[in-house]
Amino acid sequence: MKASVTVPKIVTSSSDTHSGRVSAARGARDEPRQLRRTAEMGGKPPLIQRYRIWPLLSHNPARGQIEGLAMRRRELLLLLGGMMPAAPALRAQQKAMPVIGCLHAAAPGPFASYMDAFRRGLGDAGYVEGHSVAIEYRWAEGHSDRLPALAADLVSQKVDVIAAVGGVAAALASRNATTTIPVVFIVGGDPVGDGLVASLARPGGNLTGISIMTGELMPKRLELLLELVPDVGVIGLLMNPNNPNAERLTREVQDAARIKGLQLPILKASTESEIDGAFASFVQMRTHALQVGSDPYFASRREQIVALAARYAVPTIYEWREFAVAGGLISYGTSLAGMYRLAGTYVGRVLAGAKPADLPVQQPTKFELVVNLKTAKALGLSVPQSILGRADEVIE
Repeated sequence: MKASVTVPKIVTSSSDTHSGRVSAARGARDEPRQLRRTAEMGGKPPLIQRYRIWPLLSHNPARGQIEGLAMRRRELLLLLGGMMPAAPALRAQQKAMPVIGCLHAAAPGPFASYMDAFRRGLGDAGYVEGHSVAIEYRWAEGHSDRLPALAADLVSQKVDVIAAVGGVAAALASRNATTTIPVVFIVGGDPVGDGLVASLARPGGNLTGISIMTGELMPKRLELLLELVPDVGVIGLLMNPNNPNAERLTREVQDAARIKGLQLPILKASTESEIDGAFASFVQMRTHALQVGSDPYFASRREQIVALAARYAVPTIYEWREFAVAGGLISYGTSLAGMYRLAGTYVGRVLAGAKPADLPVQQPTKFELVVNLKTAKALGLSVPQSILGRADEVIE
């Protein structure tokens, strides 16, 4: 015969049962106290309540004291172990959306339509603001001296790419602020001469973008103005002295005027009041016509400039189509909206992994000639057929 083995049974006495009920009741009374403590702590519950650990710690004599403690300890460790990776995982999800830092020399209002074009370019590359990409905007509001600090701020935010779409001053500030974060620029001058890239085909470094060939087109605008008002001897030039390319652009127009035998008085303006004063001075100097220099700040003040040209009845040529749409006489240049869209596409390519060093600097291949016949009529001008026949747009 096999020896019988008696397995001892854990017997719960009535006194143990009573103590268990007392403990449970005490726990029920303590839980409201914990909730009151939560309110005193500013609404943030303690760890024991936040993660529902309270039931695990309450005594349950029915399962046996030894077994209950072991089970509760095991469950608590498993719960706490599962919570540990939560914070890093959350940070990883938050970092999943890339951030673009947008740096501009002007104010946001006049450039709203251009930034819409920039976002369309991002969309072409598969990025939508607020869904798959975030954009941090920094506007210098026409104060170029603010650009270095704004660029440094974007670098400190650790953005994934900087879109320096506000002219050469914004591009230079970005270049000086970082050698590691990719930068996509829009500039009017020569990015090689300005020290932004090593070459147009192989930029090298961390910058690339679009050059809109402003300098090359300024002598051409002078020719168009002479074609429109041929019997003039004095044509003024309005320039922004804060533009890093102001001297070079001025020399190019001076050379063209000298060849044509023209007088070229030059006035500088970088504020709203200085623009007003410049137009008044041009009239006093008996200037017969005017060319407005290429500059982001002038683009942001196009309503003011067009209104002054109309008030003083000065035939004026501009760079951007938007001037003619606002009432300016004539414009000749590339599509600025098109360049912003292209910049958005380039930023999207960088976000997808392309290196700026390998992305060639883009240049426009098409230029727009826009004539406002309503303004010409108000000035008493007859637009020659040679200009109308070449015009891409005629506003009547």
